[in-house]
Amino acid sequence: MGVIITRLALDHFRSWDHCVVDLDPGVTIIQGANGQGKTNLVEAIEVLSTGSSHRVSSSLPLVERGQDTATIRVNIADNGDEPRSSAEHHANPESHSDYMSAEFHDDNGKLNEKQDSFSVDRSSTQSAQSSPAVTTIEVTIRARGTNRARIDGGRSLYLREILGRVPSMSFTPEDQWLISGDPAARRGFLDQAGAMLIPGYADVHQRCTKIAKQRAALLKHLAAAPSGETTGINESSLNGLEIWTGQFIEAGIELTRMRMHILDALAGPFAAIYDELAGSAQHAAVAYVPSFEEVLASPSPHQSISQHFQRIYPGEVARGRNLIGPHRDDMAVTLDGIPAKEFASNGEMWTMALALKMALFGLITQTSGTTPIVILDDVFAQLDETRRRQILDFAVKQNQVLITAAAAGDIPDLSAYGTDARIIDVAALRRTAARQESDRLLDDDTIARIKAAREHHTGMQPAADGVDEASA
Repeated sequence: MGVIITRLALDHFRSWDHCVVDLDPGVTIIQGANGQGKTNLVEAIEVLSTGSSHRVSSSLPLVERGQDTATIRVNIADNGDEPRSSAEHHANPESHSDYMSAEFHDDNGKLNEKQDSFSVDRSSTQSAQSSPAVTTIEVTIRARGTNRARIDGGRSLYLREILGRVPSMSFTPEDQWLISGDPAARRGFLDQAGAMLIPGYADVHQRCTKIAKQRAALLKHLAAAPSGETTGINESSLNGLEIWTGQFIEAGIELTRMRMHILDALAGPFAAIYDELAGSAQHAAVAYVPSFEEVLASPSPHQSISQHFQRIYPGEVARGRNLIGPHRDDMAVTLDGIPAKEFASNGEMWTMALALKMALFGLITQTSGTTPIVILDDVFAQLDETRRRQILDFAVKQNQVLITAAAAGDIPDLSAYGTDARIIDVAALRRTAARQESDRLLDDDTIARIKAAREHHTGMQPAADGVDEASA
């Protein structure tokens, strides 16, 4: 089964004050000069899918400057059975963990066509029997505060409650950082994967992050005590640290094991896809490197991790920070047993990054039964001809593909694949959005004039400030 986005609407998201764009199955190319907002369009889909963007670490940059909230709305529809991709072919169902064995049940209600103008089905000329059911999902991103979501205008949900309903896989110029960059990039990859693969992953991650912040704040408080003055560290602070440490261990173990299960499921497909893409005898591998290394040695590591914290307590207080925990975990990527970050060539790193994303695509498809939307964001300007062909061979088999390109020369030639692409001109889209905003303001002005005229003709003038109508 595949889900496609038939309409995307943005309000105050990044550089877009307002935007509505209709999308089709197959390949759509979004072309526009740098700075016009083409990447922001596909970034909104990434946020809808995973609850985050690989480009930023918080929600604040996602909201248009001067606004408090941004809104992402999509209409989605089932698109029937999907072809199996080469990435899915390599996925091994026996390697899936219990976390990812649960089916994704879709309990969405039917779309109410009278709900709002955004919900209108573009395929109204088709019969009701042949038109797929459409569901509207709305996400509200807050510059500060909790992000929310609604399905078909229903009750307000936490954003994390709808993650995985519209899975997507983004291939971007930053993908090489999955191999060559800091551990934070690799943790971000695993966290986005977990949000789409494991129900409840986002809850566990958020809880662990919150506890880690509380514990770090207490460590800074303890560090503020005058040097050598133990009386400055009161008993309640030490008791509080013990409580937060226990909760951090509990949540950290759960998050660590979820990440390990994800990587265990990805390891086999990743190695197979890399071998196919690289066509060499070198063997690529991935393995999880937990900060709570005791998790690898025991099924019940709580006590040993607690003892570890006791040993490093002086250092934590001195620095005012958590020295171990899931926030310091990493994913080791090796080529023939050697760290790829240090010894792999630029081309090899690109191939490993592509293999990781393709392996995750296959795992999501196999686990959820839904084929992710493929996003190729400015990648063709970065890749050589061989890797261009490899990623196109993969992408054109999928149900919905969105490709962004800055210049006509970056648009891939799809003629060899026997398929056409629809091209969306971002500059024209911006002009349309500006006209729509002008029309909206004109409509508001017209409504105000009609209201004033009605009040004049009926003799119901508004009362003056501070004057009671009954006494006037």
